[in-house]
Amino acid sequence: MKLGLIINPIAGMGGKVGLKGTDGTQILERAKKLGATEEAPLKAKAALRILAPLKHSIELYTYPGKMGEDEAKELSFNPIVLGTAKELTGPMDTENAAKEMLERGIELLIFAGGDGTARNIYNVVGDKVPVIGIPAGVKIHSGVYANHPKSAGEIALRYLEGDLDTKDAEVMDIDEEAFRDGVVTAKLYGYMKIPYIPELVQNQKSGGIATEEDVLKGIAEKIIEIMDNEPETLFIVGSGTTLRPIMEGLELPNTLLGIDIVKNRELIASDANERQILDIINGHKAKIIVTVIGGQGYIFGRGNQQLSGEVVKRVGKENIIIAATKDKLQSLDDRPLLVDTGDEEVNAMFSGYTKVIINYSTVAVHPIKGL
Repeated sequence: MKLGLIINPIAGMGGKVGLKGTDGTQILERAKKLGATEEAPLKAKAALRILAPLKHSIELYTYPGKMGEDEAKELSFNPIVLGTAKELTGPMDTENAAKEMLERGIELLIFAGGDGTARNIYNVVGDKVPVIGIPAGVKIHSGVYANHPKSAGEIALRYLEGDLDTKDAEVMDIDEEAFRDGVVTAKLYGYMKIPYIPELVQNQKSGGIATEEDVLKGIAEKIIEIMDNEPETLFIVGSGTTLRPIMEGLELPNTLLGIDIVKNRELIASDANERQILDIINGHKAKIIVTVIGGQGYIFGRGNQQLSGEVVKRVGKENIIIAATKDKLQSLDDRPLLVDTGDEEVNAMFSGYTKVIINYSTVAVHPIKGL
């Protein structure tokens, strides 16, 4: 069979440095100046390793250099390289790669990126051939992605072995400029076909419910009590509307879609990136407060890459506070909370069950799984 591989090497570079995406050359340059590194190629290799048993029985088509050639050859695949090499890649490179692969008759396309990459693929592929996304972006609202790079490899392997049906999955994206200003405006662009294994694919992101304002205030009151009882502890407050009432209750400015650090009711850092977080908590006790992405279940690895594996390791699993409404947990249909920090050792720390604050007086116990 013929498999296409496209890697958007700049996808996700803005995450750890707090830029919430890398759409646009100016944002990309800013990310590089802040010390961002390419992570999409590493995630693509995690998927490709799962496909190793088929390396001699499939035709693998890819694009030059960091768009797939380097990673495929490093893992001893013998790819057919299309196009011409370039130092930087942009949306047109992704679309050109997809177009050339379609012309070669690929039967499955596996790609690494975020929602912007999925849109580029959709512009060319539509429903012509099945695709599966390797999650590597900062924002992953689309349903065409596996829940983890290794899962993408497992899905592709099963499909190429002739063992899977397909289903239509959403291609979603948001306005990054509005996102950086704290406004989430998600838009449905269309559907692509994906090989479907329910437990390995990502649900479309669902939002909170406005009528739960009182519940959210109760969650905030409980967490503020915890913070007041530990005045010497640094509290790293994650992103999301569930946690916004905490900062409002403290009468502190809130970076809705970023990471803030609070100590003894004072704002220590606003919209902090990974390096700033590590510098600030060095030698100090710290706790992380995170919420759950509704419909997906992630507490780390989607929209809060600033809370990297290294940050989680420094803080310690025992110092993580998870808050979510009961409805958010129920939207998971008993699926576990997910941890995808990019560090397998850290991910492996999370298994079994964890406590989740669901209102002022109640803590729920929910399954959790490191990917």
